[in-house]
Amino acid sequence: MQRFLPNEAAHVAFGEALGRALDGHGQVHLEGELGAGKTTLTRGILHAYGHKGAVKSPTYTLVEPYMLDGRSLYHFDLYRLGDPEELEFMGARDMLGEDGLSLIEWPSRGAGWLPQADLVVHLALEGEGRQVTLEGLSPHGQAVIAALHATRQDKENDA
Repeated sequence: MQRFLPNEAAHVAFGEALGRALDGHGQVHLEGELGAGKTTLTRGILHAYGHKGAVKSPTYTLVEPYMLDGRSLYHFDLYRLGDPEELEFMGARDMLGEDGLSLIEWPSRGAGWLPQADLVVHLALEGEGRQVTLEGLSPHGQAVIAALHATRQDKENDA
């Protein structure tokens, strides 16, 4: 699935739709160069669960936990991770359980240690906007993409 997001408002709105489709669980790998909008997309996803505050990338802390709407959500930024084994020492295995939602920026830095992604989100700069490509790697990830297609189809039918 590909979609062009022309501005920040569209980027956040897509994140909210993605958050609803994820239904509070799964492993989401966020890929893209610096400035591609991984944290902006995360802000939209967190908005879907009622988060109203700022969302900063946990570049130095590696993870920012959120408890929203009775759900455990974790925003990881592995950019500064020295070795994937560091995730074990910080207790990430418990955070990456099946009952929560994990949003992982720079997942390649945790290769060999991270669980398989349900959904991979590729973000790329395109002019003033962003091109987003979703890849479902599990039944849950594929269901998320199907739900986003259905939502978009409903909006187009209403227009």
